[in-house]
Amino acid sequence: MPVHSDHPVIVFDGVCNLCNGSVQFVLKRDDAGLFRFASVQSMTGSRMVREAGYDPQDPSTFLLVESGRAYEKSDAVIRILSRLNHPWPLISKAMSVVPRFIRDPGYRLVARNRYRLFGKRDTCMIPSPGVRERFLD
Repeated sequence: MPVHSDHPVIVFDGVCNLCNGSVQFVLKRDDAGLFRFASVQSMTGSRMVREAGYDPQDPSTFLLVESGRAYEKSDAVIRILSRLNHPWPLISKAMSVVPRFIRDPGYRLVARNRYRLFGKRDTCMIPSPGVRERFLD
């Protein structure tokens, strides 16, 4: 049975410091409470990644799963930014003008080196009680 959410879900690497920082960035700028989150290490996140046709054992990118469709790499970033508070929708429009074949290599470079550049945790982050309901197990 496919995992379903009425909200867009960001599936992220829960032990990656950069990824956790990105989740905190979204939480602070998503006043509407639109996004939900699932670490790829969780049962729900792993299942969503598999259903989207990706390998959950290779969390080199995060996904945005929305209305049964998965977006990855810079496309996911642009879609997420477009739904955050001002000025991020304007920045997403500017980013979307750049062709994917230019955007994605930069994304892949950072994703491939994220542990070396930003570090790694031993365990997944524990959400604070104020945002816990936005995280899927």
